[in-house]
Amino acid sequence: MKQISKLFVVSLLSGATTLGAYKLLFDSNGYFSSNKQEITTLAPESYGRQVNLAAENIDFTVAADKTIHTVVHVKNVSVRNVSNPIMEYFYGYGGQQQQEQVGTGSGVIISEDGYIVTNNHVVKDASDIEITLNNKKTYKAKLIGTDSKMDIALLKIDADEKLPYSTFANSDSVKVGEWVLAVGNPYNLTSTVTAGIVSAKARNLDTRGIQSFIQTDAAVNPGNSGGALVNTRGELIGINTMISSMTGSYVGYSFAVPSNNARKIIEDIMEFGNVQRGILGVEGGELNGTASKELGVIQTQGFYINKVAKNSGAEKAKLQKGDIIVKLDNQDIATFADLSGYVNTKRPNDKIQVTILRDNKSMIVPVVLSKNESFSTDFKGMELENINADDKKRFKLNYGVKIKDISNENLAQYSEELKGNIIISIDNVKATDVETVSKILNNKDERQSTRIEMITKNGEIIRIII
Repeated sequence: MKQISKLFVVSLLSGATTLGAYKLLFDSNGYFSSNKQEITTLAPESYGRQVNLAAENIDFTVAADKTIHTVVHVKNVSVRNVSNPIMEYFYGYGGQQQQEQVGTGSGVIISEDGYIVTNNHVVKDASDIEITLNNKKTYKAKLIGTDSKMDIALLKIDADEKLPYSTFANSDSVKVGEWVLAVGNPYNLTSTVTAGIVSAKARNLDTRGIQSFIQTDAAVNPGNSGGALVNTRGELIGINTMISSMTGSYVGYSFAVPSNNARKIIEDIMEFGNVQRGILGVEGGELNGTASKELGVIQTQGFYINKVAKNSGAEKAKLQKGDIIVKLDNQDIATFADLSGYVNTKRPNDKIQVTILRDNKSMIVPVVLSKNESFSTDFKGMELENINADDKKRFKLNYGVKIKDISNENLAQYSEELKGNIIISIDNVKATDVETVSKILNNKDERQSTRIEMITKNGEIIRIII
């Protein structure tokens, strides 16, 4: 009898527990009730199902088909002198022999009549250039012009047909995270296509030339140099130029010259025969948390003006030390690469609207860009300017900065000997132009000594330390 009573009590408790749990969870006010007031945030039903977020939802075939026929293989042949020490030792001659070298890369057709853009380093020092189209036809190419600073070269072939070509897109409109295709013809097979996204814009790799790369994770290897970076519509947004790698092969990131910069260089070469560069005429550096704290400014993004160049557009527009550039026209400026990348798309005498912060107040100042040759800077009491065409011809140079005037009291007695000399290196760094020199000196403590190598007016090379 006692056993039956125990079983009855257990059954009763189990039933009560089950009923209570049901009421708690599923009744009108239970936890799983549809009438229960929500106390948590739920993701919408469409979460994770948006169109075009994944690669499988994007059709790359149209862009690839438009581009592969416009990308070519570039073969360059150069001849260099090499020494033969054995012949020279035994016979006293034959020390120099000519040796043929072959380099390869890619290029992009940009007009139906055969203009092709590639990298300058792909065709540098070439005595013979051969182009192979995607249909295997080959042509001899003529070098129209180059810009070593931005690593762009323009070629021309005379084909027997109208050629497919790539159209330029506005690279300023490219978004980080946007899908892109990298197309190259590295091994003279047919054009190859890889896909990735834009990882960053206005990437500064401190190459003393290009300061504003588009960075992508699309696979690019050395033979792809000069190839096309296109958006999903097949429009050209960049010229693939380099990779960042310890091994020389692709390891995750590659870089392209933005199409706006490449197009401007090409147009300059075709119209003027050389590149026309406009100069804003300011020196300084980009802001960040550390720099802003040292300078005592609140703003942590933008370009801080430390000095305004004489006779520049910036000086005429009354920009001054302490101004912070935050926008050029409609382009936001957060870094030096943003600034240099945008200015490099402009020519001398172009007017741009410069938005600055002065005393924490925003203002817009119109600035007419100066010509590169008129840009000068002052270094330790020496006023420097870029060398002109006459200087290049006279000294057989294609780079250098000229000492225009001396205001340093310690150098005053040597003023006549120094004025007119051409500085070719500073601290063993090539003095390409005033812009490069300014950047070198901005990163240098003025209290440190500086080693300068120069060519005198008589053509002698001298070295001084100041």
